[in-house]
Amino acid sequence: MTSAVESTPREPGPREDAAAESAAAPLSVEPVRRMLLVEDDEDTRNSFQQLINMALGIEVDLAVDGSQALELLGRKPYSIVVTDLRMPKVDGLKLMAEIQARRLPVTVIVTTGHGSIDDAVHAMRMGAYDFLTKPPDPQHLCLLIERALRERSLQDELSALRTQIGERHRFLNVLSKSPKMYEIFELINNIADTATTVLIEGETGTGKEQLARAIHQASGEYRKGPFVPVHCAALSEALLESELFGHEKGSFTGAAGQRKGRFEIAHGGTLFLDEVADIPMSMQIKLLRVLQERKFERVGGNAPIEVDVRVIGATNQGLETAVKEGRFREDLYYRLNVVKIDLPPLRQRPEDIRLLATYFAQKYARPGQNAVAISSAAMDRLYSYAWPGNIRQLENAMERACVTARDGEIKPENLPRDIVPKKARKGSLVVDLARPLTDQLSELTSAFEERYLRKALRKCRGHVGRCAKISGLSRRSISAKIAHYKIDTAAYKPK
Repeated sequence: MTSAVESTPREPGPREDAAAESAAAPLSVEPVRRMLLVEDDEDTRNSFQQLINMALGIEVDLAVDGSQALELLGRKPYSIVVTDLRMPKVDGLKLMAEIQARRLPVTVIVTTGHGSIDDAVHAMRMGAYDFLTKPPDPQHLCLLIERALRERSLQDELSALRTQIGERHRFLNVLSKSPKMYEIFELINNIADTATTVLIEGETGTGKEQLARAIHQASGEYRKGPFVPVHCAALSEALLESELFGHEKGSFTGAAGQRKGRFEIAHGGTLFLDEVADIPMSMQIKLLRVLQERKFERVGGNAPIEVDVRVIGATNQGLETAVKEGRFREDLYYRLNVVKIDLPPLRQRPEDIRLLATYFAQKYARPGQNAVAISSAAMDRLYSYAWPGNIRQLENAMERACVTARDGEIKPENLPRDIVPKKARKGSLVVDLARPLTDQLSELTSAFEERYLRKALRKCRGHVGRCAKISGLSRRSISAKIAHYKIDTAAYKPK
């Protein structure tokens, strides 16, 4: 499946640093509030900077032209760029074109003199958020910037979170701000420089292969070999044996030459066995021997081949249950289950829904255009859905929404028709006797509490005091709960 993946992996740092970072407190995901002002007139630059600093309290960097602006944009992220259109060297229109070409996540507001309104209209067609004629009204300027910042909050939170995850963890292909996932990230750092076998259990669509790739990437210099995936359920017993161990020329009909197997190809790296529960019983015996002895023979051969491979198995079935039912060898189960990772489904990590939805909105943005915004009503719909297909289903839903959205905003009607809230009925709650009652009660309470707060904030149009009055709690308690569930009250305020 396709999950939230960084396009450019970073080089891992020293393991001691990673371990210390993993032990740190949960990530802060306060979005950056930084603006870049591009203006060739010195007096205008300084007056704008002072005004915005005093009125909005945000950091404002200055650039004298588009060339310097692009240099600053390459160094650090900005939420807003306010640029003049008429400048020497690189003007405002060329700056916008370059921002689009680089797909920089920034909102552009243009300023222009009365004599160049046509240029401003052209800039709007190129994707500018809005334009102001000089000299702009200070109050209107501040209101416009504040509104643009509010609408950028989701994208800025994602950018801040991606940066912090990259700094704290040595793998970059998984995005999450769930405490459950933080524990998994810490575990990965602890096993990074070992050859320990790992078993990942999780529902379909939760990102098991992406997590396996993260484990491989976290190994860094310790595992320089490739990451080699094998989808065991897609192969028959005979094909699986040849796929894993390779074959010699003439070993069976159609074997026209020698062929290396996946174990051999993965030497020095990681072999990922997806849907390991579907491996036939006879192949389980051969796999157990390889895991024990770290050597094997190709099909039709007798020369032993030794390999140094980390094996990661994954399944959407409970292997322990398969052992009890006689469908999986107990000795192989214990050999695979050295380090077990239970990957939580999306419904148990609701704090990731907004993050991943925003990421997919950026991923499926139309070429040359900014990502579409997600309306508060559509986001509420995403939060209230159970997501049986997990991250894969969310990605598909967001891809459809991005294609069908109009006016730069995803609305509930842009989501697939089956993405509707699941109505709770008396006695319809799923009872899992394999998990403690206290854990399940805590999850139900948290889910209901968050839904209550969102509905109350929508009714009160984001006013925390009125929300507290409705709920019968103190303003301090409501504020603490809003912060705990990372609810953006600005999304419920009138624009």
